Amino acid sequence: MTDLRAAESAVADEQQAGRFPLGLTADEFKLAFRNHAAGVAVITADAGEGPVGLTATSVFSVSAEPPLLVFSISAHSSSAPTVLRAENVVVHLLAEDQLDLAQLCATSGVDRFADTSIWTRLVTGEPYFPAAHAWIRGRVVDTMSAGKSTIVAVHALQSHVREEVAAPLVYHNRTWHSLGEASRVPV
Repeated sequence: MTDLRAAESAVADEQQAGRFPLGLTADEFKLAFRNHAAGVAVITADAGEGPVGLTATSVFSVSAEPPLLVFSISAHSSSAPTVLRAENVVVHLLAEDQLDLAQLCATSGVDRFADTSIWTRLVTGEPYFPAAHAWIRGRVVDTMSAGKSTIVAVHALQSHVREEVAAPLVYHNRTWHSLGEASRVPV
């Protein structure tokens, strides 16, 4: 039984036993999170069959010592099989001027690496986009099935951050946004 089927079966068993009551519908859950803004990242990997990339809003830091981050990837993503087989990934944290990169890696059915002028490989072999405001190369240390997604834990090994301060690219209410001084809430 696959991890996804095992997780779905466990949820069904819990529901039948009355320990895990029926939850929100997918639409209700999405609506609740629609007003929750999230930073935008692009994740790249290559498990030996060529590079893949995806856009994610689920990236967050977990620990500074050791340096760990996590993200989730949907089972429906065409990049999922490669990312889940890769030993290492590169997580690109995007600024407002990288909207084109976020859109490229969020678009289905396109060769995200066709334009060789926008990506290259690190000396360690991982594909990455040098234009990203910041990137973190890391080793996948654990995965966990969660519904129709997989949570991926990454140990950060190397990073690069541009010197200039940049407004982050943010996803909120099904559209792209930028945060700047005008969005600061006075305290």
